[in-house]
Amino acid sequence: MNLALNNAVNVAQDYSAKGEEVEIEIVAYGPGLHMLRDDTSPVKARVKSIGESMPNVAFAACGNTRTAMEKAEGKEVLLVSRANVVKAGVVRLMELQEQGWSYARP
Repeated sequence: MNLALNNAVNVAQDYSAKGEEVEIEIVAYGPGLHMLRDDTSPVKARVKSIGESMPNVAFAACGNTRTAMEKAEGKEVLLVSRANVVKAGVVRLMELQEQGWSYARP
């Protein structure tokens, strides 16, 4: 999780240093959704800090994974405030690639 956040920060800083704009979206699905969970995220403070200081970095949470976790745990899974829920994380990745985005996997 820290590697994904490090990559996002490095890309944002590199483009900023060149005076260029870049949009970054971290898509969390499967076990990676813990990154964006309010109760289990080991990087919650970093997600908040990055979200506040780098408005060009977005966080997407897989709705399918969230639903599966809720069913398995028998409770609502709350996400950090910076997370936007998408129906399916993998589909979101495909859509972004179809729009010309690059895919970097830590």
